[in-house]
Amino acid sequence: MTKRSGRGIIVLLIVLMMSAGGVYAEKNIAGSMRDGEGDPKAGKEKAEMCGGCHGADGMSIDPAFPHLAGQYAGYTYKQVLDFQSGNRSADETMVAMAGMVTDVQDLKDISAYYASLKMMKGTPGDAELAKKGEKLNLYGNKKLGDFAACVRCHGEQGKGLDKKNALFPVIGGQSKDYLIKQLRDFKSGVRTNDPAGMMAVVAQGMTDEEIIAVSEYLSGL
Repeated sequence: MTKRSGRGIIVLLIVLMMSAGGVYAEKNIAGSMRDGEGDPKAGKEKAEMCGGCHGADGMSIDPAFPHLAGQYAGYTYKQVLDFQSGNRSADETMVAMAGMVTDVQDLKDISAYYASLKMMKGTPGDAELAKKGEKLNLYGNKKLGDFAACVRCHGEQGKGLDKKNALFPVIGGQSKDYLIKQLRDFKSGVRTNDPAGMMAVVAQGMTDEEIIAVSEYLSGL
């Protein structure tokens, strides 16, 4: 299989997943949750143990940990299950913390709580670098073309496409350092829990300078 045909297959998968309106996520992604299954009020108390890393308001003060404020409940839910199952094992802290959530309803409530918070908002940084990152976000790069454009899966301003389709998380306003690390992890193969390996293909087609630039832009949204 050529690189071009391989990218074509991935593009087709993206289109199918997006057009499914969340059906793919609900039926085929292990451990999915539907909107409304969690109780955000109950989740607020249950999420207290998460606040040390992710912030009481879902905005982490440590760039090693992601902001969760406004993140899709289904995405947060699936990531915790991936930490528990070993599908995402590079972060030892989260593996340990995820293992402490033994009740499925607790996890749904916690995920719903973070989803109910005011959506994460970043702080603009280097304007020139962010401008380069904006082009990558909207149009991709020369190597992969618009296939690598973040907006295709993560929506305008990186605020996601549809809460019913939690395959594609909110990334606008996320910590710059966290975004850089995740893209590098996808590129190196350290992180492998992306649907159909889509993020791996995108990250592998980016230079480190492009990774830094698009992270600068997205983190400022």
